[in-house]
Amino acid sequence: MEPGAPARAARALRLHIVTWNVGTASPPPDVTDLLQLSSQGLDVDVYVIGLQEVNSKIVNFLSDLAFDDPWSTFFMDVLSPLGYIKLSSIRMQGLLLMVFVKHAHVPFIRDIHTHYTRTGLYGYWGNKGGVTIRLSLYGHMICFINCHLPAHIENTDQRLDNFEKILEMQQFEGENVPGVLDHDLLFWFGDLNFRIADHGMHFVRESINKCRYNLLWEKDQLNMAKKKESFLKEFMEGPLQFKPTYKFDLYTDVYDTSGKKRKPAWTDRILWRVKNLCSYVLKEGELPQKEQAVSVTLKNYISHMSYGISDHKPVTGTFGLEMKPFVSVPLVTVNAEGEWNAERDVLISYSTVPKFPSSTWDWIGLYKVTFKHVNDYVTYAWVKDDEISFSEDTNLVYMSADEIPHAGGEFLLCFYSHTFQSIVGISQPFQIQPTKISTEKDLAQEDISGMERPYNPESHIEF
Repeated sequence: MEPGAPARAARALRLHIVTWNVGTASPPPDVTDLLQLSSQGLDVDVYVIGLQEVNSKIVNFLSDLAFDDPWSTFFMDVLSPLGYIKLSSIRMQGLLLMVFVKHAHVPFIRDIHTHYTRTGLYGYWGNKGGVTIRLSLYGHMICFINCHLPAHIENTDQRLDNFEKILEMQQFEGENVPGVLDHDLLFWFGDLNFRIADHGMHFVRESINKCRYNLLWEKDQLNMAKKKESFLKEFMEGPLQFKPTYKFDLYTDVYDTSGKKRKPAWTDRILWRVKNLCSYVLKEGELPQKEQAVSVTLKNYISHMSYGISDHKPVTGTFGLEMKPFVSVPLVTVNAEGEWNAERDVLISYSTVPKFPSSTWDWIGLYKVTFKHVNDYVTYAWVKDDEISFSEDTNLVYMSADEIPHAGGEFLLCFYSHTFQSIVGISQPFQIQPTKISTEKDLAQEDISGMERPYNPESHIEF
């Protein structure tokens, strides 16, 4: 914001985080409850989905290198018809992290980077560790980190050492926010594998059966560590007002009946940290005593007992974010000019903010309104190659009639910046009028498989 500019009203966003150890299972038939899709008036702006133990057998993993993995495809199929795109994702063996965002917010998200840290087999194997997506949202740096830490009750110190290593090892470009803890807002979640110490099996199960979860909080290893470890003290978490989420017999809500009879534990957690914020939690409707550039309100923190594909139950946290928008104008404004159909070349107009760092590799993509990710375009035009006029105010780019879908429908345009490696402008939806060309020819036309696809690093996979 420029000096002397009037203060902008805070922007309210709703963030929904999912963590789930899926135990190598395939996606369930329905995730309406998991994603709160039936909640009236509770529209989510950003979904962050962190999975652990996604099937990473060599055949599955090699297939996922060439194609989207089944879980990513599943969530894209659910969320894209609702107006969300997969903004970014990262996979490290069984760890998968995805961020889905409503179209309207995409031009205000920049500086997207991913990172990963292996901690399994002395740091050489990625079955344990952390995967991270960081981004700038309306000018605020936010980091999401999905972890799978070592198992077993006696390995508390190893879990803490691994997380501290992840925090130290993950360094990002840029001087302002080089490390994970330097972000304005950090969310840490996953199968953190902390257990309930000291109490025996009978006491733990009796406390759960009577819903007296508070009797177990004091001996929860993560709660105990937060009181002692300085690097954890600024992390906040909602109250554990739900059953421990591990370990269950498959397709039941019955705790482990196998010979091992694992003691129930809150292994699956969601925590957050606001930079330079006093350690207190805002409750619903409560206002911060001191004005912050970013404030976080926990709306709910729950488990979902109806899902039985794994021995873990998924956990979700829904947050209200209030932030002063340091970025309130898109870098590029893009529009479809005139009526569009496949019988003639069409025009795209765009304008940029002053000093926009344009590149010869910038491109404008034509997308169906239900597009799933940045590479899910119907066709595209290189901005510099296909530009036919330009001025200080508006530039025009043409798109050949041969590349316009004959069937028509509702579409939108996205301006992809090579410099920012992200979509920096998105148009309002518009109609392409259908032509009389046969459906068969139209389907062939839409599959422009011979085009050279522009590269972007939206998705990242590591062993």
